[in-house]
Order: sequence, then C-alpha cells, then structure tokens
Amino acid sequence: MNEPAILELDRVVRTYKQAESKLEVIRDASLSIGAGDLVGLVGPSGAGKSTLLHVAGLLEMPDGGEVSIAGRACGALSDSARTALRRNEIGFVYQFHHLLPEFSAAENVMLPQMISAKSRREARERAEGLIESVGLADRATHRPARLSGGEQQRVAIARALANEPRLLLADEPTGNLDAHTAEGVFDLLLKSVRNSGLAALIATHNLDLAAKMDRVVRLEEGVLIEE
Repeated sequence: MNEPAILELDRVVRTYKQAESKLEVIRDASLSIGAGDLVGLVGPSGAGKSTLLHVAGLLEMPDGGEVSIAGRACGALSDSARTALRRNEIGFVYQFHHLLPEFSAAENVMLPQMISAKSRREARERAEGLIESVGLADRATHRPARLSGGEQQRVAIARALANEPRLLLADEPTGNLDAHTAEGVFDLLLKSVRNSGLAALIATHNLDLAAKMDRVVRLEEGVLIEE
C-alpha cells in the first residue's frame, strides 16, 4: 500500500475581500508532496506564494478545497487540533529568522520542544545536536544579536527541525542574505531536509537555487503549474 502524501492540496481556493469585490489569490491549486520530496515554489512577487504556504501550514483556512497532512484532512479540524498538528508535524523557516532575542541559539531551538512537552534535558540535548549539525556548535550560547544574518538563519533551520516534523515549509529563506551567504544557507537547508527524509515546499525568487530541488512548481494567476 502506498504511503499517503505528506502534503496534499486538493483544488485549494483562497480569497480576500477588497472593498466591494473579492480578490482570488489562490484558485484550484493542487499539489502532492511525499516524504523526501523537495519542491521549489516560484512565481512573481505578489503571486500569492506566502498565502499558499500559510494555507499549507494551517495558518490560514482555505475558502475552498482541502489541505491534508500525512493523509489527514484538516478542513474540519478544531483550532486546537490544527495547532497541535502544526506544532508536531510542520516546521517553518521564514525570510526573517524571528529568533527570540533574549534567548541563546540553543534555547531558541529548545523552546518549541518544551512547548511540545519534552523535558528541559531532552530539549537541550536535541538542540545542541541540531546546532552542531548546522555548524554552530561554538555559537550555541550566543544570543541572536551576536550572530551574523547567515548564522541566525542556520539557527532558524535548526529550530524548524526541532520537533522532527514531517513537512518543512520555507518562505524565501535566503531572501534577506547576500548571494554567497544565501547559497551556503540554502545548501545547508537542502542537506538538512534530505538527511531528515521529510517533505519540503520552499518558496524562492532565486531560480538557480530552485533548480537544485527535485521539482519546481510555479504559482501563476492563482494556479499551480508544474515546471
């Protein structure tokens, strides 16, 4: 029996009210991503890539269609069930790292684990391992202000992997970095995803970086098109 896709979008629609009219940002978007599948999401600015990631990550409800995570349809779930699914099954990486400034790199990676009821000792052990895996073992006790932009984004990647998600969603994860740093961070992200065997949907404007992924989909006029 085939394993269910980790992320399944089935004719998803997302609209916003705009004055007296409705703006259809996503229309009939369908996509299936399995374990170990790295998918790039491209499209012009304003095409709705962030909206699509928010819907896929259960941060926004679609106005039509269905989002399924690991075979579980999410449309009828309660807010608490969606929150639990998001916390335990989905990792997020954003263009801006959103690290908590008052905590060290390791503590930023510990926090999502402790929210998921891991003990402080367990959370610290995993955090230290993840921080080491992204090449920052000697920076684990540093707060974000003492880290470079690339280092901060590496911590953000470690944090996204902290709860061993099955799906990773990344929204322009290198968009705020210079070209050299961006390439290094992106390669680390791809390596981390491949080593974990999770499914990933990564939005990027950089077509050279997108070409490193298994396949690419383009969001065009609200519709997903396989490149």
